[in-house]
Amino acid sequence: MNECEATGKTVDEAVEKALTSLGIKRNNAVIDIKEEPNQGLLGLLGGKDARVVVKPDKTPGNYIKAYVEDLLGFMNIDGKVIVSEDEEKLKAEIFGQDVGSLIGRRGKTLSDLQYLVSIIVRRQFRELKKMIVLDVENYRERREKTLIQLAKSVARRVAEEGIEKALEPMNPQERRVIHLALQDYPGVTTTSSGEEPNRKVVIVPR
Repeated sequence: MNECEATGKTVDEAVEKALTSLGIKRNNAVIDIKEEPNQGLLGLLGGKDARVVVKPDKTPGNYIKAYVEDLLGFMNIDGKVIVSEDEEKLKAEIFGQDVGSLIGRRGKTLSDLQYLVSIIVRRQFRELKKMIVLDVENYRERREKTLIQLAKSVARRVAEEGIEKALEPMNPQERRVIHLALQDYPGVTTTSSGEEPNRKVVIVPR
């Protein structure tokens, strides 16, 4: 929904109705007051409700881009942010000379930043259902290839030895990579064990 028209006894009431319909916060809204409320003659006759038209100031993609750019500025990191979108996810990719520090050991810092960005954006766009992904210099693609190689190597040993093996703790996104990589692998199946943030994939012989 690009904009919403709403009415109410007061301007604030009308605005809140529109914000709820759009699923956005007031500080991310452009508010156009079309009509002020009018109580009419003696408050009885000819009264009119307030009427407003509200639309988002930024789309989710533009909001993510601006927020991540501000975040880089606060961290004194010179980076370029490119946002792409498909049916399942909104992805913000960071490129630059000194952006490697944003990744952290095994992507821990990057995962924490992605969680932060996701929380902030979903507070602004309550109806947003897409996954929010943050990446640095294509790290996630490289990490995914490494995880798939690891998963198949461990799965081969599990199938041969008949003994289950647990992988290192991973975030939900990385665990999903493992599960998908092994869903059709002969002789094994996968499950997850433990509590966040130490939840891990366990590869089990069939």
